[in-house]
This record gives sequence, structure tokens and C-alpha cells, in this order.
Amino acid sequence: MSVDLDIVRKMTLEQRQALDLDTKIEIAKAQIKQFYERMDGKVYVAFSGGKDSTALIHLVRSVYPDVVGVFSNTGVEYPELKQFVKKFDNIDIIKPKMPYPKILKEYGFPVISKEVAGQIETIRNISSSKTKNAKIFGKGNYGGLPKKYRFLYFAPFKITNKCCQILKKDPFHDYHKETGRCPFVGVMASESIKRKESWHKHRCNAFDMDIPQSRPMMTWLEQDVWAYIKKFNLEYCSVYDTNGITRTGCVFCAFGIMHDNPNRNRFQALKETHPGLYKACMNMGWGDVLDFIGIPKE
Repeated sequence: MSVDLDIVRKMTLEQRQALDLDTKIEIAKAQIKQFYERMDGKVYVAFSGGKDSTALIHLVRSVYPDVVGVFSNTGVEYPELKQFVKKFDNIDIIKPKMPYPKILKEYGFPVISKEVAGQIETIRNISSSKTKNAKIFGKGNYGGLPKKYRFLYFAPFKITNKCCQILKKDPFHDYHKETGRCPFVGVMASESIKRKESWHKHRCNAFDMDIPQSRPMMTWLEQDVWAYIKKFNLEYCSVYDTNGITRTGCVFCAFGIMHDNPNRNRFQALKETHPGLYKACMNMGWGDVLDFIGIPKE
């Protein structure tokens, strides 16, 4: 099946998301070929070991079998994930320059969302009390913090959104500088408003970014990923079969915690499934943080 990328580009996101899986696969392969050729083959797959990047690396290698995968060993992944990554050939391992406990100490804890945490961190660093109050409560030209999260400004601990930058983005940026390779990334517009906006701005092959990247699965939905894994009988990380675990990102992260299952959030699940990790998490100070923001941890 031949895909006209000009026609595909003009389709709306909703139209693209409504396509059947086989059509989405062919469009993704066309995007992969376009990006690979434009980058003269200097590419890699950003491989986290999660379900999305598991589908992505298979998809890319179905077109170009020798493309390298790159895994950022942040130090805060599930042990099952690290073991799963070891099963793949041609994977480069990169590491952050700052360990996670030091990030918590120097910058703070990632809570609620990147946007809220970033707002609080910025406001706390403002010297003018007038501007500070305006940005907290929304005065003049400032929108202010969301009312339900304003109490976090007064938290007795630091709050940050720098974790992702230090643990993942910086190592991948350094890898790009060292190798000249540009990434295939397994993100989807359906995951957040921010990613939806990114699709509208850059589409799947973002040649206009500072570091060009291809997001060939950008118009897929979560059910497409699982259907792809089933279609090609792909092995996936066993942590997904552990009761209560639906995400494989950094274990000690509270971004999106307000949307967790109210009867069993990620930290409660962690205590049951990985008691050693849970103990380490609490020893880092997360117990007091969760108590302050009203999230059960037992």
C-alpha cells in the first residue's frame, strides 16, 4: 500500500486516530522512511522498555533492522524493565549525570504535573513579593496557580519539574551531540493536551525542532499499541502483568497522581508489588510529601 504523505498531512488528528491499525502501520512506516532518508540514516530509537517503545522499536526495525535503540538507565525503573531491555540486541545504554536522590535534595519532588510543579518552582524563585503573590493568586496579567493546588506553594519541601530533563532529556541530548543521531520517539497525541498541541504544530516528523525527531505513532491510540503487540506476538515487559501497574515510567514520580485509581494509587500498589522499592521511596522523603498533598500511601 503506497501512502501519499501530503494527503496524510492534511488529515485532521481525529481522522488519523480513527483509521484502522493496518493503515496506521503503513502510514507510520512511510513516516519512518521519510525521516530516515532525510537524516541520512543517522537515527536511533528512544527505547524505554515500556509498551509504546516496544511497539516502536519493532516497527522501526521492520523497515530498517539495524537501527540502534538507546535506553536511559535513570536508576528509578522497575527491575523487570531493566531485565526486559537486556533481551534486545543493539541497544546503547546511557545514564544521567545526576542521581535521583541528589535531584530530590537539590531541586525537589515531582508532584501533581510538570506544569504545576514548574509554576511553583518558578514562583518560589521570584524575589518581588508583589509579583510572587500575583502569580500565586492570579492578579493583573497573571493567571495564578490552580486554586486546588495553591496550598503546594507553602509545602515544607522543594517542588520541581526538572526530573525528566535531568534523567532523560539531558542524556539523550548528550547522545545526539556525541553521535549526530536523531530519535524515533514513541509518544502519542492522545496522552496529553501538550502532546496534542505538539502534533498540530510539528506533525509526526518534526524536522523543525532544535533536534529533529520522528513520532511515527503520534496518531495512534493506546489500544492500537496493544493491538500491534498482539498482532506481531511481541514480548512485552512483565511488569504490565503485575496487579495495579499500568505505567512503566520512573517508579518514584507523582506526576498525574491525582488521576490514579482512588482505591489503589501507584504508591499503594508499589508497597504490595515491590516492597523493597517502596521502602526506598519512603526513605527518600516521599512519605511526608504524600501526606502533605493528601495521597494515601498505605
